[in-house]
Amino acid sequence: MITLGHETETDVAQIEALLDLVFGAEERLRKTCQRLRDGQKPADGLALVLRDGDRIVGTLRFWDLLIGGQTRALLLGPLAVDPSLQGTGLGSKLMRHGLNLAAARHHQAVILVGDEPYYRRFGFQTHYMGNVDLPGPVNRDRFLGLELVEGALADVSGMVAPLEPTLGLPCGMLFDPEFDPALGLGWTFA
Repeated sequence: MITLGHETETDVAQIEALLDLVFGAEERLRKTCQRLRDGQKPADGLALVLRDGDRIVGTLRFWDLLIGGQTRALLLGPLAVDPSLQGTGLGSKLMRHGLNLAAARHHQAVILVGDEPYYRRFGFQTHYMGNVDLPGPVNRDRFLGLELVEGALADVSGMVAPLEPTLGLPCGMLFDPEFDPALGLGWTFA
């Protein structure tokens, strides 16, 4: 049985091993988004894991950042599922839960660098990132944004930089108004 929970300090070694398996140890550490995560802790309450017993089989983390020195957002990633479980819908379930949890915690926008056809189903689009830059090389076709609150990325421009973890800012409409974070963790399915 697969269960969802928050990442703990004792999970880090297993998460790193899973990320190495899914993305390649050296390749993933050279990416521009990794520079934004170096030395940072994931956003408060937004580091999730999937467990199969004692084994970590999925991970999703969000990171606090600042765009153009003034707009707060989250950086999503990495999202990874053990190769033996890919194609089972676990990644999508983890992704939807993470986005709903981010919205429930009053975050307004999420950005990422990833496979546009995969992330499009969650609402991510390239057009939000037209005037936003990363501190390193990026394939602009893979640089995506999602508004959890309508207008959160309108007219946003500038360089992306890490931000010390915060609880986010108050916001209006949530990504899924029916989502109840108190009931969110602990779901299971076979």
